[in-house]
Amino acid sequence: MAGGRSSRFGSDKAMAVLDGRALAEHARALLAPHVEAAVIAGRDGAIPDLPRAHIGPLGGIAGALGYAALHGFTSVLTIACDMPWLPDGLLTALSRRASAYCPDAPVLGHWEAGLLGNLLTHIETVPRRSVRGWAEAIGAIPIPAGAPIPNVNTPQDLETL
Repeated sequence: MAGGRSSRFGSDKAMAVLDGRALAEHARALLAPHVEAAVIAGRDGAIPDLPRAHIGPLGGIAGALGYAALHGFTSVLTIACDMPWLPDGLLTALSRRASAYCPDAPVLGHWEAGLLGNLLTHIETVPRRSVRGWAEAIGAIPIPAGAPIPNVNTPQDLETL
């Protein structure tokens, strides 16, 4: 997921380079062993947010669920572009269960494609929506990270990695 405005970062965070690769490519590489296809949601030329742009991570998840349903996938594994690495075993644990999420970083989750309608309703009807709130509302299984997850919000965060 790479649809944020990167306001704290000051430029396109998904394209920021760490160890010779864009952050979005680090995220794609993390997912690759666990999925049939790794795609980017929330960016120009990628999967658009649903039901509209600029509504946050739930819009990116909804866009990914829509893409999954359209292309015959049964579930979606999501990660934010600003997570260049994860604790060992976390994606494996998430990929075994749908729906599941990491309470330490709720955008990191495994979601059933059939939940698109539920998510769109949630987006339109819940005033203070969050990924964690939606995950809890659908009964998603929380899978703790077990170790810190790096999150790049500023250029200084990137420099410290």
